[in-house]
Amino acid sequence: MKTMKKGFMVSVSMVLILSMMAGCSTNNDKPSASPIGEAATKAPEKTAAPSTEKVKITYSMWGSEAEGSTTQAAADKFNASQNRIEVKVQAIPWENYMTKLNTQATAGQLPDTGILKEDGVIQWSSDGMLNDVSAMYSGSDSKPLDSLAYKYQGKTVAYAAANEILLLYYNKDMFDKAKVPYPPSALDKAWTWDEFVATAKKLTVDKNGKHADEAGFNPQSIVQYGASVENLAWQLEAWVLSNGGGFYSADGTSVRIGEDASIEAIQKVADLYLKDHVAPLSVGQTDDGIQRTIIAGTVAMATNGQWNIGTSLNAAKDAGLKYGVAVLPYLKEKVTLNTGGANVVFSQTKHPKEAMEWLKWYTAEENNWGLISSGIWMPTLKKWYTDETLTHKWVDNKNFPPYNEYKSAVVDYAQSSAARPASWFYTNHTTDFNTLLGSTLGDVWTGKTSAKDAISKNLEALKAANKGKK
Repeated sequence: MKTMKKGFMVSVSMVLILSMMAGCSTNNDKPSASPIGEAATKAPEKTAAPSTEKVKITYSMWGSEAEGSTTQAAADKFNASQNRIEVKVQAIPWENYMTKLNTQATAGQLPDTGILKEDGVIQWSSDGMLNDVSAMYSGSDSKPLDSLAYKYQGKTVAYAAANEILLLYYNKDMFDKAKVPYPPSALDKAWTWDEFVATAKKLTVDKNGKHADEAGFNPQSIVQYGASVENLAWQLEAWVLSNGGGFYSADGTSVRIGEDASIEAIQKVADLYLKDHVAPLSVGQTDDGIQRTIIAGTVAMATNGQWNIGTSLNAAKDAGLKYGVAVLPYLKEKVTLNTGGANVVFSQTKHPKEAMEWLKWYTAEENNWGLISSGIWMPTLKKWYTDETLTHKWVDNKNFPPYNEYKSAVVDYAQSSAARPASWFYTNHTTDFNTLLGSTLGDVWTGKTSAKDAISKNLEALKAANKGKK
């Protein structure tokens, strides 16, 4: 769940100019959330398949060749289930995913459907690159949770392929050794921020065995940290909201990052390293927080997304790591973010009906069960959270922490009032905003400047980014 640098946006009025320049330009853009060029607004010419043949559609996904093969196996099951549609999976490495899609968009060769990174959904929709899928689940009992709908100008343009939330992970052995109670898994017992910091101090140890709350503690020789709060730009929104602030207004059209409550929350995250001396330095640039902390065995508790259970913690658990899950601490309000990459139907397709039929089938839990049972995805249908029989089917396996702990800290948490959709579900240009915010805060994490000074200095640029302006 990463954000990518965005290339430049192109209006329809620029199409003729771009087509004239196409023969002499070179594409050196970094991965982008927005398509460019004439083909981005004009679908390629395709020859309709004979009525006696299956309609062939392509589904793109990020991942390795092996992951692509796994998804193709699911597509093969779909292909065999009916005689009208044939799906071919196109696996693209994560690092090159948006670059590849932009190139395909420019050439008018986008796949029919695929998964799209969160921060690109509203932007691609506003560029006319996505089909309206608001009626896709009409009359169906497989419609995802409303909180997982990406909406632009009142229309649902995509649904998240999975439900993901932020939570707190912790090393049980470290807590046991320090004789400190585990973090609460129940929302009604969530720690305040001050309780979180106080506990982190008891778990932070220097080379002489002194804890951060003891006299003689040396912050220059820490061998074990008590906590780490992931400071990727998009995840910081949880703490800003928790403190009564926000990145944006409720409709996503104006910026609130300059409010005192927003700035204070970001500074508190920075102060875990700078003043409280309970967290390692993190510059908010790499999405490997759990690997660098909990799995590395250097941090007692760390925040990050649920998907880490399947992507990294399962293997660490098999290697002997004893970890637990808990709800996030809070500043003023109890908040977690829910998110998930979106399954979309590209507007260049000649077969939107068939593409939607495939997506409806593929997003049903029984058809992507490997991703759910391994802990990478969470179900998108409410019944898996409210029907205990289904919840047990989902959670009662070796890949998850104990049932009651996970149900409380994840299943119930995801359905509570604390769970709020990340802003990219309803806000345009979040790629630009998050990229700029990340660079703006670089010197805040190291203490070279304060959150107030850094944000104030760049506030107008952040407001411009929200409007899609450079």
